[in-house]
Amino acid sequence: MKRELPGGFELDDDPTRIDVDAVYAFLSTEAYWAKGRSREAVERLIREASRVVGLYEGERQVGFARTVSDGQSFAYLADVYVLPELRCRGLGIELVREAVDRGPYAERRWLLHTDDAHALYERLGFGKPNEKLMERNP
Repeated sequence: MKRELPGGFELDDDPTRIDVDAVYAFLSTEAYWAKGRSREAVERLIREASRVVGLYEGERQVGFARTVSDGQSFAYLADVYVLPELRCRGLGIELVREAVDRGPYAERRWLLHTDDAHALYERLGFGKPNEKLMERNP
């Protein structure tokens, strides 16, 4: 799947296109949930994910989302980010929409953990069971 977005951005779920260096750089130094994560762990999580979606500006990776699923009953959304300088342009909502609504697990129960961005996820149907776990039922 490739999907063009306004402004020269593109979403793509081709795992071979993921820039592991870019994802590792952001997750291990910028993401509160993954600071200090090793490169080996990032490589493994990407390789073993059920689906990955990259956000690109030309060939530069500027965002990422990873999903894990048992294929039948649930899917988990993880490691979602858009580079800070590109936020507030609707790119994050499109990245999550692609990962959740337009993929093979769209009709599954979705889970995610977050300390922030609740408003973004609520726009896509996730509820607030508590301050960290959010769930969306089909």
